[in-house]
Amino acid sequence: MPRELALPRLTALHPASLPQAWRRPLTWLALAWLALFALASADWAAMAHQWWDVSTYNHVLLVPPIIGWLVYLRRPLLAGLAPAAWWPGLLPVSGALFLWLLGSVSGLNSASQFGAVLALQAALLTLLGPRVAAALLFPLAYMLFLVPFGDELVPALQLVTAKLTIALTHLSGVPARIEGVFIDTPVGLFEVAEACSGVKFLIAMVALGTLVAHACFRSWKRRALFMAAAVVVPILANGVRAWGTIYIAQSQGLEFAAGFDHIFYGWIFFALVMTVLFAASWRFFDRAPDDTAPDPAAIANSPLLARLDGFRIDGRAALLAIGGMVLAVSLWSATTRSLEAPLPAAISLPQVPGWERVDYAPHEWWEPRAAGADHRLLGRYRDAAGHEVDIFYALYARQDEGREAGAYGEGALMPETAWRWLEPAAAIAGGQGEWLQARGKVRRLAMTWYHSGALTTGDRSRLKLSTMGDKLAMRAQPVSTLILSAEAGPKSDPQAAIRAFLSAAGQPGAWMDGIAQVP
Repeated sequence: MPRELALPRLTALHPASLPQAWRRPLTWLALAWLALFALASADWAAMAHQWWDVSTYNHVLLVPPIIGWLVYLRRPLLAGLAPAAWWPGLLPVSGALFLWLLGSVSGLNSASQFGAVLALQAALLTLLGPRVAAALLFPLAYMLFLVPFGDELVPALQLVTAKLTIALTHLSGVPARIEGVFIDTPVGLFEVAEACSGVKFLIAMVALGTLVAHACFRSWKRRALFMAAAVVVPILANGVRAWGTIYIAQSQGLEFAAGFDHIFYGWIFFALVMTVLFAASWRFFDRAPDDTAPDPAAIANSPLLARLDGFRIDGRAALLAIGGMVLAVSLWSATTRSLEAPLPAAISLPQVPGWERVDYAPHEWWEPRAAGADHRLLGRYRDAAGHEVDIFYALYARQDEGREAGAYGEGALMPETAWRWLEPAAAIAGGQGEWLQARGKVRRLAMTWYHSGALTTGDRSRLKLSTMGDKLAMRAQPVSTLILSAEAGPKSDPQAAIRAFLSAAGQPGAWMDGIAQVP
């Protein structure tokens, strides 16, 4: 075995106990990480807020200690390696910083946050080299769980849970009717709300399952089967929990069932699901949890690592290169944030042939959310056939944090009101459709479009990509949101009303440009 790959044991975690070969590279890494943390400080603050204050992501507070434990288990292996800066690592550093820049300028937090974490990983690869990165491969990969993600899964999980629940309710002999995420039973109406989707337990189970699959299995087939179970079991168990609440309510009443669910639906539920999964998998564990470090011989004798190790660079030069990239993307981000499209001082809803403006008087007050918009319009139109369509329009001079069309929580569904998301709706003219319901009796169809330049779409992702392109090209482009909505009733068809309105008003993009007075 080469001399630099011998395995002397660290006697303590004190700086003086570090091998001489590690002291300067770790100093460079600390400086690089400090610069990267400073660049993405807003993203790290936002992530920390979610870890601490949002129950879906409380489990992330355990991720840093887990990473520290995984690194500690590898200390004998690391002590025998000689870190060396590696110039090809600058490529993933630049890629991570570009991803951060894309997310930062477009307001796409998941992109900027993933970029912030990837930049730390890439900096370690650059300043400590491929052999050290190979020794720390799993702890580095596990850092990705620092990023809060999963909110996008909520609507789909709500529908899956509702379908599982109604199936179990029927099997248990309880008469019930389902409409979207609402289940009507003899004792009352139940909603599979966002908090009941099971997303927080699914995300936590995936994070825990990944750790267990690495620490307790050697076989990749067993790891794959365990991870599949870590995804499927929480989803099925959440359906059983929701059914149990409904079943108990039939005999014990709504108040008792709600109290039981409030107590049970917490970490007790997660612990039970985890116990069941681990009990079923225990006999198949084929690896000791403290035997997770890579094979030293594999790292020492790897032809690939030997070839890669030849592309070295002076550590100071690598650190300066990282610092230069941090400075460049910081200036680029600051410049794009100052871009703002010119807007008219005032805007108004236009006349539509065959339609007239009438008083806005919904059965349940509905006013979409558009935080940070420079202009907002809300009104109602009616035609001679009796169709009524409600119009919401928002216009933005720029897109950034706190003023993003299409951001989570923005749009037709107003948070902290009587309105609830019911189910997706068929698209009309490329819009994003959704059914909303208030107090179990008022139903509303909402169709949403976003418009920027030549793009008109109901897809939030396409809007984000368009915003990224505009910001990178230094184009100041106004962005607008249009929501056409109609209430459902015994004699009113919301889809027919919206189609009739569009037939008279024209294409959504051109209509939105007309309101914004775009030439």
